[in-house]
Amino acid sequence: MFKVIIVEDNEKHIQELKKIFFENCPQFDLVGEARDIDAAYNLIIDIKPDLVLLDIFLINNSAFDLLDKLMPVDFEIIFITTHEKYSLKAIKYDALDYLIKPVDPNELELASKKAIKKIIGKLANEQLDLLMSNVKSVHNNLNQKIAIPTLEGYVFIEIKDIVRCEANGSYTYIFTSDNSKIIASKNIKEYEDQLPKRVFFRIHNSHLVNINKMKSYSKGRGGTVTMEDGTQIEVASRRRAEFLKMFQ
Repeated sequence: MFKVIIVEDNEKHIQELKKIFFENCPQFDLVGEARDIDAAYNLIIDIKPDLVLLDIFLINNSAFDLLDKLMPVDFEIIFITTHEKYSLKAIKYDALDYLIKPVDPNELELASKKAIKKIIGKLANEQLDLLMSNVKSVHNNLNQKIAIPTLEGYVFIEIKDIVRCEANGSYTYIFTSDNSKIIASKNIKEYEDQLPKRVFFRIHNSHLVNINKMKSYSKGRGGTVTMEDGTQIEVASRRRAEFLKMFQ
């Protein structure tokens, strides 16, 4: 459900709006009400509503004074007033709608449906931005180099060139896309923690693989992965579900 608060200094009007919302706008949860600017400001900061029903004239102030304190506004606004002359000013604050008292239930229902469409569209854009940010982050991480400690010193390779890691006691064999094998003086758990989890998956106690370097997967109790270098590795049965979930 979407969160809505009412900012109105008239108790009778508050009760009317609550009744209309309860009967006609079931997608919204009325989470608070305020009767002056200070209370409204604190309520909005605390609750972060999706929609605010806002009376233009409040005790000793106007709704525009409140919005100026909150700019930029990240919620939808439906202005409610007895005066039509402020409709143009409401546009400046990107108001969703402008309703005249006494509020018509049908008009408020239509306005709330418009609010839902805008809120959902905003959420979809935020999720897309987050996804793109994650993709860029992973891409940048893969292009970074990692220092592999060996008995002789360090070997520096790009993360994306790691095909797989294989445990060997307190050491790890790291196989790369140029068919090199590096014996690292760290255990495989350290590489599991260090490498990007969206790309590297520990399919078995002894094996950590780059899913971008996989060639195929064959079904079985846990299944078997064939890597680009031709290596076949069994997937531990207890990790099969989590492994396959990465590709759904």
